[in-house]
Amino acid sequence: MKRHGKKYRAAKEKVPGATMELPIDQAVAKVKESAYAKFDETVDAHINLGIDPAKGEQAIRGSLILPHGLGKAPRIVVFAKGDSAEAAKKAGADEIGVDDLVEKINGGWMDFEYAIATPDLMGLVGKLAKILGPRGLLPNKKNGTVTFDVAPVIADLKKGRMFFKNDKAGLVHFSFGKKSFDSKQLQENLVAFLNALNSVRPALKGRYMKKITICSTMGPGVRINPDAVLSL
Repeated sequence: MKRHGKKYRAAKEKVPGATMELPIDQAVAKVKESAYAKFDETVDAHINLGIDPAKGEQAIRGSLILPHGLGKAPRIVVFAKGDSAEAAKKAGADEIGVDDLVEKINGGWMDFEYAIATPDLMGLVGKLAKILGPRGLLPNKKNGTVTFDVAPVIADLKKGRMFFKNDKAGLVHFSFGKKSFDSKQLQENLVAFLNALNSVRPALKGRYMKKITICSTMGPGVRINPDAVLSL
């Protein structure tokens, strides 16, 4: 059994018991209070949904632009050539290429948060599926990152658009801020995410959001009362 360090155990003492659920404002305050790392920790939400992830019609997928972003513009790579490559450059893409970009990523370079590709290059980009896929970075038509019209997609992502989807266990994991954000910024980002998540609720019986936990990168989890989310 893994034993946590002294700093974690001290932080754990600052939060309620594992089964206690708090209103959003109190939960955010506890996460900020219990964050102890020297770096600017990311604050994440982990949602246990009452869906059957094996049923395609209950799959959860969506996106939103957080009111306060995540503190910095994301780095974007674009697999494109010709006019599309030129458009990507003008739109502010951080890295643009074709075979050279594939080779660079195959070599271990992963200094980016999003990847966009034009449809004619997806055969080439597919060679990176085992690298990009598990990290959620493989360009995908469903979230608009496979397109010839790259400029508006780049602009949207630079503004802070973020994507979410459920995993195989029916969980959704989402980063909604940094420890350095004030409580109001974190609350507004979290509420925006929960509203977006609620807006893509599929037809199902029973509770949709069964368990909501938020935490900083190194800190302990704090649970939020799912019933309170319904009134957001």
